[in-house]
Amino acid sequence: MVENKIETYEDFVKVHGILLAASGIPSSLHRLLFQKLSSETFDGGNFFQVEPCEDGRQRRLILTSELLEKESNLFLVDHAWTFRLSDAYKQLLEVPGLAERMASLMCVDIDPESDSEDNVVTESGVELNVAEIIESEVRKSKERGDETLRWLELEELGLDDSMLLSLDLPSEFPDIIGVSLCGNKLENPHLVMQEISKFKHLRALWLNDNLVLQSCDGYMADTILQECSSLEIYNSRFTSSFSEWALGFCAGLYGKENPGCVNQRNHPLHGVTSLNISNRGINNLINKAFSSSEMPSLSNLNLRGNSLQQNSTSDLLDLLKGFTCLHALEVDIPGPLGESALEILENLPNLSLLNGVSRSNIFATGKHVVDSLLQPRIPEWSPKEPLASRVISAMWLYLMTYRLADEEKIDETSVWYVMDELGSALRHNDEPNFRVSPFLYMPEGNLTSAVSFSILWPTCTVRKGEECTRDFLFGIGEDKQRSARLTAWFHTPQNYFIQEYEKHHKNLQSTTFIPPVVKPSVTRSLCRSHGRPLRVYTDIPHVEDYLTRPEFSIRLLGMHNLATGPKDADIIWVGMQVDEETKKATGITEQQYINQFPFEACLVMKHHLADTIQKAYGTPEWLQPTYDLEMHLSQLVGEYYVRKREGLNNLWILKPWNMARTIDTTITGDLSAIIRLMETGPKICQKYIEAPALFKMKKFDLRYIVLVRSMNPLEIFLSDVFWVRLANNEYTLDKNSLFEYETHFTVMFDGFQNYRGRLNHMNTPDFVREFEQEHNVKWLDIHLRIQKMIRAVFESAAALHPEMHSPSSRAIYGVDVMLDSSFWPKLLEVTYCPDCTRACKYDMQPIFGGEVVKGHDFFNDVFGCLFLNESSHVTPL
Repeated sequence: MVENKIETYEDFVKVHGILLAASGIPSSLHRLLFQKLSSETFDGGNFFQVEPCEDGRQRRLILTSELLEKESNLFLVDHAWTFRLSDAYKQLLEVPGLAERMASLMCVDIDPESDSEDNVVTESGVELNVAEIIESEVRKSKERGDETLRWLELEELGLDDSMLLSLDLPSEFPDIIGVSLCGNKLENPHLVMQEISKFKHLRALWLNDNLVLQSCDGYMADTILQECSSLEIYNSRFTSSFSEWALGFCAGLYGKENPGCVNQRNHPLHGVTSLNISNRGINNLINKAFSSSEMPSLSNLNLRGNSLQQNSTSDLLDLLKGFTCLHALEVDIPGPLGESALEILENLPNLSLLNGVSRSNIFATGKHVVDSLLQPRIPEWSPKEPLASRVISAMWLYLMTYRLADEEKIDETSVWYVMDELGSALRHNDEPNFRVSPFLYMPEGNLTSAVSFSILWPTCTVRKGEECTRDFLFGIGEDKQRSARLTAWFHTPQNYFIQEYEKHHKNLQSTTFIPPVVKPSVTRSLCRSHGRPLRVYTDIPHVEDYLTRPEFSIRLLGMHNLATGPKDADIIWVGMQVDEETKKATGITEQQYINQFPFEACLVMKHHLADTIQKAYGTPEWLQPTYDLEMHLSQLVGEYYVRKREGLNNLWILKPWNMARTIDTTITGDLSAIIRLMETGPKICQKYIEAPALFKMKKFDLRYIVLVRSMNPLEIFLSDVFWVRLANNEYTLDKNSLFEYETHFTVMFDGFQNYRGRLNHMNTPDFVREFEQEHNVKWLDIHLRIQKMIRAVFESAAALHPEMHSPSSRAIYGVDVMLDSSFWPKLLEVTYCPDCTRACKYDMQPIFGGEVVKGHDFFNDVFGCLFLNESSHVTPL
């Protein structure tokens, strides 16, 4: 409305007060924020410059002004792309120029460089063949004062087996120490072994990126190492006989310009202060050359990527203690030195830096796994991949999110956005110099007029030329799995996560559960001897409309409010949650029956359901691998890496703890996406059923209705009424289809029906008959498996959660089931007070005989079973 338009700073503060407080923007900058918002001042270009880094695969933001003091200024950052996740791919295809801009912003618009040519090109542009290169190297060697060539690099020259044989390198250069033949076309292992074995003084050999390595199964390496006894480096890895020469090579003492000689001088490593022997395949570090006496000045050491499996942790720690000058160490954690950074530091008191993090910082934060030298995740793509697909893969490195809310409700679906080129160039730092916060500006004083920006301001003094950074996980500490969440943007240590997964999996596999003995029923009919009907208070229209038996009398809850007086009810049947506080406030007593069990969250909330089943059964075949991301992100990341290593399908589905109708549910195979989606609320991550049973090429699931009279002893029934829910589109695992609701989901709720104009309903007996014909199976076999699974689910809850035992509770639950391609059931979820529209709307012939189940009698049968101890149209489990 016009009268609410923001015109003064006081108006601005009055309307945006809560947003200002939530944003964290310093109060001293609020007036400046108002001025820049009202005048739409985007002046960041006067202070910053975006420049490429990581070989053009990323961009960073550099301060170009002389100085920015802490909280001295702020800058508006525009949002280049704002969207709901389900609309992302469609927008990239349909909005002109959007895919091109996003691809450029995310550095995925230029195809990777093509492979280099077979021949080397000199600065003058003259191509040199292999013979000319060797002649040139001989000449350079003589200029250095060497009488013979001792180091030769013939890389990526198209050198094949016949050419290698014709060169006769061992005869021409018998004193050669290092040879690199990387990236050529060598294929015959016998010929390569024959030629290489003639070198009698060879210390380093590189055959990387040749086909010969794919066909020799290791025997070529064994032969070469046996014949070339002096070899210390083979294909970039140390041999078991490495000595001071290999260490000297990694320390920069030896190489092309200084190959060393057969008889080295004494103690050449004495002056070495820094040594990087990461990823050298070292199994045994206890070596005469690697000692404090040979390297007394060593202060920086990198051991990453070496198993050191032949050494015990205590022996390695004792070895490193001898290096009294060692102040900085890089090593895998968990790894050969142990599982905890704290323990490593306690054993090596001279260290001041571990994996780039200061000793004081590690002890202050209590971190067990530390790493400040993480390599960023750089998007990978093929030249043939369209821009839209590249952006979808890369966007999780750039996205930010918020959720809208007004006085009446919070929006169920989060909004994702990408900051403009300036904002997106801000890279991560654990100790950043800037902070960014989203902000909704409402120039008309209402949410309808809201425009979203990000606000950028310095949190410390920044000087010209410094990189400007932000904390991607601001406010998230180790109590919220910060180190694991960094995996969304960086290559964090895989060993740690795999180890966490393996411990978790082993624990689940060791779980044993003995189902309780089936006991006779102890419930009794509530039917009154004097004939007075049971008073039922309800807020559920279907109960009001279809519970018509004379044994029950309906009383409606006014405006869905329990406070209107259910005190005289015999049965309270409501869709809302009735906890102990509500009972106390409304006067509900233990003598009244209610349609929910205490602590039923252990079944109806997805994370509790998974926890209940896993504690009872570990990893039953009917439950997909499931992780509560708020608790077990590290274990999920570990399984993701294991599956990737073993070439297994890695598609996962993320579901909010407690939302229905697949709201905020996402399917993805992108690890960064899985982690980033945690920002929109607590979720479980469950292995997606990538190979479901299909019906006429479409995905489907089954909704069963379970009636529970008692949890102790367990007394449950399966309604004869169940129904199938079909997806609208044919099933596919095409990457772009993951955004198509009608392909991967079966719940076409009312709003979706109205929007799409179609709903796949099918009479259950027709479905069963056609399914049996299509797949040549017997539905009875499938049905018995499903019955057994449902019984197991409720047994686990009854055994693990005695809090559920309540003689005054009766309830029905919806159990959603999917079949895999082998027709075994998979549990999807359990739903409290399920929507029974279909059960009430359609008459159904029972699948396994019996009279027709009339839809209008569905709740008559339900109440008859639960409160009158009848068994019409239900099967005891």
